[in-house]
Amino acid sequence: MGWITAVVVTGLVSVVIVLHASLHNQVATRANDHISTTLHEFHRFTESRGANPPVDTEQLLTEYLQLRYPDRGEVLYGFVSGSPTLLANNGPDVPPGFTFEQHPDLQALLLSTPSGVTETPYGTLRWGTTEIRTTAGETSGHLVVMVFTGPMTADADRTTRMLVLVSIVTLVLSGLASWLVSGQILKPIRLVQRTAAELTERDLTRRIEVQGRDDIADLAATFNAMLDRLEKAFATEKRFVDDAGHELRTPITIIRGHLELMGDDPVERRQTVALVTQELDRMSRIVTDLLLLTKAEQPDFVTVSGPVDVAEICVELDSLVGPLGDRKWQLLEVAEGEVPLDRQRIIQAVLQLAQNAVQHTTTGDRIELASRFNHTPQGRIVEFTVTDDGPGVSDRDRGRIFDRFARGLGQSRPDDTQRGGAGLGLAIVRAIAEGHHGGVDVHNVSGRGACFRLWIPAPPPAGEQLPDLDQTVLDPFPAEVAEAEAPTVLHPTPKGPR
Repeated sequence: MGWITAVVVTGLVSVVIVLHASLHNQVATRANDHISTTLHEFHRFTESRGANPPVDTEQLLTEYLQLRYPDRGEVLYGFVSGSPTLLANNGPDVPPGFTFEQHPDLQALLLSTPSGVTETPYGTLRWGTTEIRTTAGETSGHLVVMVFTGPMTADADRTTRMLVLVSIVTLVLSGLASWLVSGQILKPIRLVQRTAAELTERDLTRRIEVQGRDDIADLAATFNAMLDRLEKAFATEKRFVDDAGHELRTPITIIRGHLELMGDDPVERRQTVALVTQELDRMSRIVTDLLLLTKAEQPDFVTVSGPVDVAEICVELDSLVGPLGDRKWQLLEVAEGEVPLDRQRIIQAVLQLAQNAVQHTTTGDRIELASRFNHTPQGRIVEFTVTDDGPGVSDRDRGRIFDRFARGLGQSRPDDTQRGGAGLGLAIVRAIAEGHHGGVDVHNVSGRGACFRLWIPAPPPAGEQLPDLDQTVLDPFPAEVAEAEAPTVLHPTPKGPR
């Protein structure tokens, strides 16, 4: 604001100085032009009286002075040679009391010099003189045109003073306006400063109100986005710590209790070592899954490469699911086509669904894998399904089964010996699906168990037309496996704290 005020002051002072000088120059120019014009008119008046000037110079001067209307500050004097008669015609605003008789030196100067400028007690005086000659070439008289520039200079000075007054008022108003505007401009910055000073790792909820579309609004929006990222990072860290503490506390307690009670019997020691090893393996899996879910909050969790052949993924899955458990594995349907996706993450998600099916079935039960392209009002998708002969999913569990640390509480197998997971597997599946802008859902199959479906968008290849939706099955589940009950569909949710 100081620099702006200094620039404004410099500009206004420059304008005042330039205008003041310009007005005074105009006064001088106007006076000179007026003197020149008056003398020229007198010459024309003289010529109009005939080829030769009249002998009576006094009559000539008297007639001319009677016809003239002097301007402001103008004085016309007619001198007749050899005669004391002084003819005069004074205009308005001539200094009162001025007469040639009181200033003989000035009279001598004006009669001896054709033109000039001099300072008098009455102000600056400009003059021009012309001679009147007879036919014999003798000087018979003089016409002196004088202009006191004081009145016009006073007008110029009044204009300058008015400009100075307006400049001062303008300076005050501009200073006040710049103070108010700079305050409004800096207000969001001060708000950012106060908000940043009040932020703590326990309170990241404060945000700055964004108003307008200027650079300050962009700064506030950027600051709010930074706070969103910080809040998300702190929430992810806190959730990881809470989850790790919650899930690791039980195996640590079990390990410590068995180690404290372990005796000297070799059989008991082997049993304790086996149990401790099992719990340590479970802790390792929990930590690995937690780290994976934490990474799912990052934008590079899913790396979508070029188009991937879905049929090749199904063949690879068919070869990978066998070691998961002694089940009747069947690959019922294979989609043929290419889709942009993260191959490793999709295989990981489907294997997790297969592992979940193994945990809820017994030896010899059937587990079916399938993939297909489908068309929905939202667009073309590719879906991977895993259907088992297990107990299904209860209504109470469907709304929470894909949450972290959520375990099925309803139906179970009496001979199940493979349970005890941390409840992170299906949460990982959902994170992978959402990373592809897709989703995961589950429904029960009539006469069988549960059918888990993972789907992701599958844009058609360039030039390929989608079929008419009126002739397309919009039900995301095959008609032959659908129940009368509506399936629970978990749509993708934005990443971040849930």
